Amino acid sequence: MRLDLPVTGMHCAGCVVAVEKAIAGVGGVGSVVVNLATQRATVVFDPAIATADAIADAVRRAGYDAVVPKDAGEADAAEVRAREREWRSVRRRFAVALVFGLPVLVLGMSHGALAVPGARWIQLALTVPVLAYAGAEYYVRAWASLRHRVAEMSTLIAIGTGAAFVYSLVATVAPDLVRSPGAHHAPPVYFEAAAGIVLLVLVGKLLETRARARTSGALRALAGLQVKRARLLRDGVETEVAVESLAPGDVVLVRPGEPIPADGRVEEGMSAVDESMITGESMPADKRPGDEVVGATVNRQGALRIRVTRTGADTVLQQIVRMVAEAQGSRAPIQRLADRVSAVFVPVVLAIAAVTFVVWFAASPADVRLSHALVAAVSVLIIACPCAMGLATPTAILVATGRGAEGGVLFKGGEALETAGRIDTIVLDKTGTITSGEPVLLDVLPAADVSEEELLKVAVAAEAMSEHPVAKAIVAEAVKRRLGFPFPESFEAIAGRGVVAVVGGRRILAGTPEFLAGDGVASDDLRDAASDLAARGRTIVALASDGAYVGMLGIADPIRPGSAEAIAAFKSAGLEVWLLSGDRRAVAEAVAKQVGIEHVLAEVLPDGKAEAVKRLQGEGRVVAMVGDGINDAPALATADLGIAIGTGTAVAIAASDVTLVGADLRAAVAAIRLARRTLGTIRQNLGWAFGYNVLGIPIAAGVLYPWTGWLLSPVFASAAMALSSVSVVMNSLRLRSVPLR
Repeated sequence: MRLDLPVTGMHCAGCVVAVEKAIAGVGGVGSVVVNLATQRATVVFDPAIATADAIADAVRRAGYDAVVPKDAGEADAAEVRAREREWRSVRRRFAVALVFGLPVLVLGMSHGALAVPGARWIQLALTVPVLAYAGAEYYVRAWASLRHRVAEMSTLIAIGTGAAFVYSLVATVAPDLVRSPGAHHAPPVYFEAAAGIVLLVLVGKLLETRARARTSGALRALAGLQVKRARLLRDGVETEVAVESLAPGDVVLVRPGEPIPADGRVEEGMSAVDESMITGESMPADKRPGDEVVGATVNRQGALRIRVTRTGADTVLQQIVRMVAEAQGSRAPIQRLADRVSAVFVPVVLAIAAVTFVVWFAASPADVRLSHALVAAVSVLIIACPCAMGLATPTAILVATGRGAEGGVLFKGGEALETAGRIDTIVLDKTGTITSGEPVLLDVLPAADVSEEELLKVAVAAEAMSEHPVAKAIVAEAVKRRLGFPFPESFEAIAGRGVVAVVGGRRILAGTPEFLAGDGVASDDLRDAASDLAARGRTIVALASDGAYVGMLGIADPIRPGSAEAIAAFKSAGLEVWLLSGDRRAVAEAVAKQVGIEHVLAEVLPDGKAEAVKRLQGEGRVVAMVGDGINDAPALATADLGIAIGTGTAVAIAASDVTLVGADLRAAVAAIRLARRTLGTIRQNLGWAFGYNVLGIPIAAGVLYPWTGWLLSPVFASAAMALSSVSVVMNSLRLRSVPLR
């Protein structure tokens, strides 16, 4: 059983480790992934052994809070409530830290310039509420972490501020205990360090909480599209009901301007429906009886009667929301490095701080040895808080998956994002991917003394009873031109060759040129037209009436708008593009020529498609496969990255790593562009987080002091720590501006 558990109070990678360790310790838990950016724990457990409440209790014992949701919708609502509570709590604690801590900072950092009687006692009195209320959670969590034998950000803050406060308290109440031998001046106090650290940590937390709320805006916006009310038609009576009460089979009325309440099929009426929130297409889609419609899209023109086919979690919108939420909660492989480092980082920092204290205490003059050692050790503890390290990867994934969802690109997880960023070869299915997937009559070539209209009437009369897709294309064109035609008196379909029909007493042949030739029909026009259409990759329907050639039709699957542009964009991005099709070579090569693809594999069966992908991978390529059909599913699953056209089959979508909600191949370009930017952003974030600590810890430890006289104040160390976390989040937020078209 899977549980998505909202967890609040996490601040850094160490917090993630602490929560994961607490949950993993519950019997029956199979796996646990905790995401710092989404503040969620995804737990797989055996319900016969463990319960959701037991898992939540383990989180609380670790010093954090968790809310057990009843379902996915309740999880989202619980997460929103938890974040609101956290935001209010951080604001209250920040207000207390500001009101009481700011005077402490002013007094402490004036270094005696402000001659205030009893300044030390005033600082002591003002620092107590800052630590006891505003900073209380850090001490509580540090104690809980100590009991679970883990160390995280709270441990560093608690030890650093606690050491500064306890030393200053003793220096104020019983100064002789810490005064150096022979010294006559009062020992220094560091109340401003203790209060200032808490204040600045809360400043960073405040900014981080707001920025993190912005990163999940896309998911909330998607969830907010859910329609609340519907007009239910039952026994001719219209009743307004809650959408939750609808069931498959119900019929609803949707008037112009209203959103469609659930997925369904049009039963009556014609209209144009704005599907931009699903497909990203700005032009409304025409809908007539029999057409599918998606819940939350908007009916723009005529009234529609729609029979509901899917409700609740089964609707397209809810599936999108679920995919985005799962992707935002996932980990990218690149994060494993940060996780491994974070697991040992805090203990190493504690050791460095201890060594720093000992070295400074031994090397400093007797009258300042304790204060210098304390300042250096506390600065090391504070500046090394691994907040930025913990946020580096999940915030980028959170923003990127949300941005992708806005443009109809759905990543199944962080691993898909990372893989998409490393693609160097892209393999494209033809039918339904580069082309529309629906054959269309493109060429009407009548023989001499025969008009186009006459030829079409002959063709449609002969093909009217056929179920073949080619016949449907001919009939659709006749309907479009409003041509009347008689039905045949007799009809015979000959598989793979054509049809023989008797229409108005005339014997009509419609099929391949070879079919007509076998019946004795011969014509120079027939041979010339067939050669021309074959060169352009058309499916040919030659026609004869009572043994005389009357003309030829060319049918093809038209190129989707934007396919050629997308392929040019793939090439400009440095990708090698291949066309992989089960169609005839002449057809595949004609399509490839039209869109600018040089590498073509044609007449390939479904299992052959997977083998073709493996061959490319065997050459050391990182391969993406884009397809839409059941026959593409093996290749989609075999490829390093499977990209499914969302208008395709459920099997193809299930086998893929990325789903393009619409049918526009340019969305695949956007997916790869977004993935590359995301991978670059993650590397920048990790580089900043690691580099910050590599540079910051030695400076805080006082390495530069012998040459520059610099000894980093704990207050400035905490400001630098807060800035590092905010900078990582803000860098990730830049992904919201990545163009998707």
